[in-house]
Amino acid sequence: MDFDLSEEQRKIKEEIVRFAQNELNGDLIDRDREGVFSREAWNKCAGMGIQGLPFPPEHGGSGADVVTTTVAMEGLGYGCRDNGLIFAINAQMWSVQMPIWQFGSEEQKGKYLTRLCRGEWIGAHCMTEPNSGSDAFSLSSTAERRGDTYVLNGSKTFATNAPMADVFLVFAKTDRTKGFMGISAFLLERGLRGLRVNREISKMGLKTAPMAEVVFEDCAVPAENRLGPEGAGSRLFNSSMEWERACLLAAYSGAMERQLEACVRYARERRQFQRPIGKFQAVANKIVDMKVRLETARLLLYKVAWMKQNRKDVALEAAMAKLYLSECWVLSSLDAIQIHGGYGYTTEFEMERELRDAISSRIYSGTSEIQKNIIAFNMQL
Repeated sequence: MDFDLSEEQRKIKEEIVRFAQNELNGDLIDRDREGVFSREAWNKCAGMGIQGLPFPPEHGGSGADVVTTTVAMEGLGYGCRDNGLIFAINAQMWSVQMPIWQFGSEEQKGKYLTRLCRGEWIGAHCMTEPNSGSDAFSLSSTAERRGDTYVLNGSKTFATNAPMADVFLVFAKTDRTKGFMGISAFLLERGLRGLRVNREISKMGLKTAPMAEVVFEDCAVPAENRLGPEGAGSRLFNSSMEWERACLLAAYSGAMERQLEACVRYARERRQFQRPIGKFQAVANKIVDMKVRLETARLLLYKVAWMKQNRKDVALEAAMAKLYLSECWVLSSLDAIQIHGGYGYTTEFEMERELRDAISSRIYSGTSEIQKNIIAFNMQL
């Protein structure tokens, strides 16, 4: 296996790192405290082509392959400390744009995918409900066919980007007798009668990525807005989750690298008992653990990207990557705070925010426990 990046891939990563460092970190402590999403930063990312990375040029994308996209997103995570912004972008790319690209009609791609890639619109993925989380297909929202429309009723929760979304990808049951085979997906535009974005949800981390409840009350959706065939919702959802698990945490590999470098600098500069704290084995060992986690996580991440690019089955490897990277990010965030001591616990040093943001990675796109179930299933256990 060739572990070298191409010259073009290195240049793309370096360019995105510089862009992110210079353009995306302004007023971050205040924005995190107040839970403010930066549309300006979102538009700048779109201007750099980030939202369109893996999508075709005819729909506003860059046409990058999966490995190049992974490398680019890793650079974004290294340069940008706004994990909420990065999460919001990933939530749209893999859970809204990717299903439209893979399952949408040419008309849907032209209308929705192009605007999403260019940053003109923001998309929200609506699957989770108050009573269906890990058991995603037990949802209760319904879509009843009435002539050339579907009438949607139900509610969704934990919908990232919902407060500012222009289009919502919504899953609902079209046939209650068929279980997961009776679920379909629909594209709903903001302003549609019967669609209401309810209260915004306050949360522990990722505060700059707004999240809200979404309610549908006799919401009439044109049949042409169904995404994919009727009953294909579960296939569409599983496909998007595989993409999300394979690619979403690439940015957090970059964040772990930035975190590690900050700890090395601090361990060299901070002196206690007349010597740098990095000379103490307890501190050095934590930094070594962070280094090992980063390198092993990156290897797994790149393996999944290479397999996905070569059209191999990655259900097992994607779940492993999601599980391992999320757990590593949490552990390394804890180590980073411990290495910085009292300073690490302060808002000013920005370590505590990294931990708050990291913890959520063990929950979204399927909890760590769900990933273990997927891995076990693929091992025929």
